[in-house]
Amino acid sequence: MSKKVDLLWLSQEDVIAAGGLDMAKAVQDLEDVFRLHAAGDYVLPEKIVLDWQEAPPGELHNHINIMPGYLGGRFDTVGVKNIASFPRNPQQHGLPRASALVMLQDTKLGLPLAVMDDTLISAMRTGAATGVGARYLASENATRVGLIGAGVQCRTQLMAVQVARPSLQQGLVFDIRRQRAEAFVTEMNQRLGMELAVADSAEEVVRQAEVLVTATTTTQPIVEQGWLSPGSFYAHVSGYECSYDVLRHADKIVVDDWQQVKHRMYSTVALMWRDGLFSDDDIYAELGEIVSGQKPGRETEQEIILFSPIGMGLHDLAVAQRIYKTAQRQGLGQRVTLWEEPLWM
Repeated sequence: MSKKVDLLWLSQEDVIAAGGLDMAKAVQDLEDVFRLHAAGDYVLPEKIVLDWQEAPPGELHNHINIMPGYLGGRFDTVGVKNIASFPRNPQQHGLPRASALVMLQDTKLGLPLAVMDDTLISAMRTGAATGVGARYLASENATRVGLIGAGVQCRTQLMAVQVARPSLQQGLVFDIRRQRAEAFVTEMNQRLGMELAVADSAEEVVRQAEVLVTATTTTQPIVEQGWLSPGSFYAHVSGYECSYDVLRHADKIVVDDWQQVKHRMYSTVALMWRDGLFSDDDIYAELGEIVSGQKPGRETEQEIILFSPIGMGLHDLAVAQRIYKTAQRQGLGQRVTLWEEPLWM
């Protein structure tokens, strides 16, 4: 009996061919993940952050995140995500800030099933998490979106909130590099059929937005108290992007996994908790509790709701599992042999 073991290698092109850019499916994947998270049908160790260099003053440091997990339900998958974040890559080397791989393993035998590019998947699932948040926490009648940041991540954020709230048809975009914001607006207007324009300031974006997304590399707050309008939904995607007072005046604060948020110590809500100005009881809910019906989402048209996800490896595993199954059906990727016969037992 042959003991040959091989795995499937999927390039970014293979991932795209297998549906990697299908945001509607990504949002559905993540909605199911949040439901499983609330049911406890998962294993999620704390994210490992590998950091071996000091950053220049005022800049983010290079680091690699290693994110293992198991996800049950219809996914029944186990694996690990490895994502490197090198903030100076775009300007200095013409490379993406983030590059990633995800490996899936057989839950019964432990053998590797697939290794695939996760750079695209990671961007899509991060946007999709906001999409799920918008579906449950944004106003059903919202028509105006606001984006601060005009990088790759804001592209998938915009794709996702449009899937979740098709009523969103117009909005403003601000980036500290105006030329990048202008290119973003041109591209996304064509891709999504929206009416986006470039704003002159972050404040201008926030004040008009019914759905607001900040996805930046800032190390100082760019959203201040008093700018958010009643009834708005604010997806705080990255680090220290809003002042503490913004959280103090929000009606509901929702996260994806509170323990993971605190462990990463990255976003405004985590920093505020570290400083003793925010308690566990101040979190209204984890999103899975709302998706599963354990707690209500938006209850009035006047609530200001802030969603602050840190991102879970479970999200990558869910999307990667779908991509893997699709690739198998379509004959995509390359089979790579690990061994013909095991040499060591």
